[in-house]
Amino acid sequence: MGLIKRGRSKFWYIQFQMDGKPYIKSTRTTDKRLAESLEVQFRNQVIRSEHLGIKDRIKLVDALEHFSTAKARLRSISNFKGYIALLLRNVGGTTYIDQLTDRDLELLKAKLEKTEYSNQTIKHCMNALRGSIKYAKRLGYKTPDLEFPVIPISPGRIRYLTVDEEQDLLESLDPYREIKGLASYKDRHDLLKKELHDQYDFVVMLLDTGARYSEIATLEWSAINLDDRSIRLWRSKVKNESILYMTDRVHAVLTRRFNEKSSKYIFSNRSGGAKQYNSKTLKKAFERAGIEGATAHTLRHTHASRLIQNGLNLYEIKEVLGHSDIKTTMRYAHLEQAAVSLKVKEVMNKLNKSASRTGTDTTSGIRNSLKSMEAA
Repeated sequence: MGLIKRGRSKFWYIQFQMDGKPYIKSTRTTDKRLAESLEVQFRNQVIRSEHLGIKDRIKLVDALEHFSTAKARLRSISNFKGYIALLLRNVGGTTYIDQLTDRDLELLKAKLEKTEYSNQTIKHCMNALRGSIKYAKRLGYKTPDLEFPVIPISPGRIRYLTVDEEQDLLESLDPYREIKGLASYKDRHDLLKKELHDQYDFVVMLLDTGARYSEIATLEWSAINLDDRSIRLWRSKVKNESILYMTDRVHAVLTRRFNEKSSKYIFSNRSGGAKQYNSKTLKKAFERAGIEGATAHTLRHTHASRLIQNGLNLYEIKEVLGHSDIKTTMRYAHLEQAAVSLKVKEVMNKLNKSASRTGTDTTSGIRNSLKSMEAA
């Protein structure tokens, strides 16, 4: 039998060759008898598919379920399942995926648009369907060759906080602030004090690192070096690591929290695990500060915007934010253009002032100023 164990995996793997071509597949089971049965099925499937040209058919509901299981470790799995449910309501799970046509996709798109789903949601649904078909093909099922409709997504206006809004937000989160209906700070329960400090510190971390919400929520002390003020930040979304250096206020926050730590996580729950933050807390803070149209991701945009406005280019921002593709960073291009335009204005004002001091006309003054700058 072609069953083996691979590396540290607890599952049995099917491994064999047929006509000189290797086949390897996880059974996703630790039961050897079940694995043996799955191996027989897989061999038969390979023979039917590769040698007889006969491919098994699979219904849409089953294809979506297989793909959902393969993506079970995604942090966004709950959203993903929502898109799958939307597909099943509008397409029908009993349909075989090899029966789907380009017309079906266009009808699905029109149906979702009529129901007033956003283009972003429609695109996510189409991506879930496309991924399910590709995965079914990998598993050896009969699949259609489809051309998916283009779903235009407007980048929209990036919302970031002004300096005044940032200050208002931090004041609304100040753990020492007077809160209606609560005792003064010194008389509050220790758990309440911790919760208020957590909320304030968490926002400071987001503002000054530009990290994603989940990256800070799961950040461990093992990734922190207070001596050289560095943070090894694991980007679970794009599977890479960034080295960030602390601002003074992040260093102050982490130093204080280090002296009080009781868990491997910087922000922990009562049992010591990674704390699951509720976005409603931040939403209420925005409301208290009178800030509209802002979310947790606004703090990441704010960080990027501050850097661009102070001279960093888009490729530097890409590294800071941990984007895997520069196309994602290009959403900040208009801010970079505005920063360049501001520099142009400053240069022109400097040239014009130089021309005025020498008493020459503007054109010749600029020419002379440029020659002086080149000579320098």
